Amino acid sequence: MYIGYVKDTPEKDTGFEGVTIRWLISPKVGAKNFAMRYFVMKKGSEIPIHQHDWEHEIFVVKGEGYLTKDGKNWFKVVPGSYIYIPPNEPHGYKNEDSETFEFVCLIPAKKEAIPEDEWAK
Repeated sequence: MYIGYVKDTPEKDTGFEGVTIRWLISPKVGAKNFAMRYFVMKKGSEIPIHQHDWEHEIFVVKGEGYLTKDGKNWFKVVPGSYIYIPPNEPHGYKNEDSETFEFVCLIPAKKEAIPEDEWAK
């Protein structure tokens, strides 16, 4: 068993201005099938449309944000919203309204999805 606390987990840069990630659960702590990440997007930040070969499961914790598949139609999500993004589906995020938009995102534990420093040594 592994027990952690979000605020004790190092916040890392994502490469997108105003967006950070905390790797809560990853192969580094023994997870073999899934990784759990905690994203914080500051007001005005955006993660551009992209896609991956793996699915995402998302749960909104704090603030309001918007998700898109095409950059034209944006869907508002609020705390308590949950989202499933299938493999290879384009998706993007933005925070226009809230001080912070925070969400948990789960992905499969695949080499191409998780940075090297989050793997057990």
